[in-house]
Amino acid sequence: MAYALSKKKKRAVLLFILPGLCLLSMFMILPFLMSFGLSFTNQRLLSRYATEFIGWSNYERLFRDDLFFTGLKNNFVFALIVVPIQTVLALGMAMVVNKHLKGVKIFRTAYFMPTVTTMVVVSVVWTFMYNPQGLINNFMQAITFGNWETVDFLKNSQWAFPAIMLMSIWQGAGFQMLIFLAGLQEIPEILYEAATIDGANKWRKFWNITLPQLRNTTTFVLISTTILALRLFDQIKIMTNGGPNDSTYTVILHLYNSGFSKQRVGYASAITVVFFLIVLAISIVQRLILREEREV
Repeated sequence: MAYALSKKKKRAVLLFILPGLCLLSMFMILPFLMSFGLSFTNQRLLSRYATEFIGWSNYERLFRDDLFFTGLKNNFVFALIVVPIQTVLALGMAMVVNKHLKGVKIFRTAYFMPTVTTMVVVSVVWTFMYNPQGLINNFMQAITFGNWETVDFLKNSQWAFPAIMLMSIWQGAGFQMLIFLAGLQEIPEILYEAATIDGANKWRKFWNITLPQLRNTTTFVLISTTILALRLFDQIKIMTNGGPNDSTYTVILHLYNSGFSKQRVGYASAITVVFFLIVLAISIVQRLILREEREV
């Protein structure tokens, strides 16, 4: 039966929505509309010349820009590897800390600590760890009894991107862990008790109870983690600046270099619009696929 809100309740709902809507408009909708408008101009960050309308020139240039497609490829590779690994790791960590074990609060703190540490600090620390004389090379030397050949991870084209992926997985898994933990604690215990009476083992409980009950949580985690992965910038800028040989170059770094280093605001705006539409399309496709799986 449909429930009609009274005028008073409608005003109350609008009052609660208004602050969030204002912030969303101010920091997302308005900047995107401004970027869309600037993408049709030759706007520069600092210039003595007047801004001129140049039509689709920035977009035509963008689709001939090899660096943009290099960055886009790296973004997709990063998301395809990091998102599933981070999601599975976060779910495993959540299941561990959800158990009533001694010292579980210590584990929760340890797992979540990297998340509350800013990416800038984490990137600087891991840069030292990846140094040829850093912790990781020394550790590998120790466990291989001196047979490990020292690697300068961040200056090696083969190692740089995997090294950043490893650090990003470690830093971000704690956030997804908390979301999964909240989902696990919402699963009724009676379902597991009934499964135990029916003779189900731990694997069958996980497959037939835990995963189905976590579908909405998993959907949120996958979509939000994908968006964060595609926004890859901070660790790249600090640790490699897109190198070596563009092996870690990303779209956001290209946007930054175009807009600030080269001061081509109009062209950077075109990158923003195209990349936003790509991320939006990926999010919608993910949502549709996951929704279809829930309905099966």
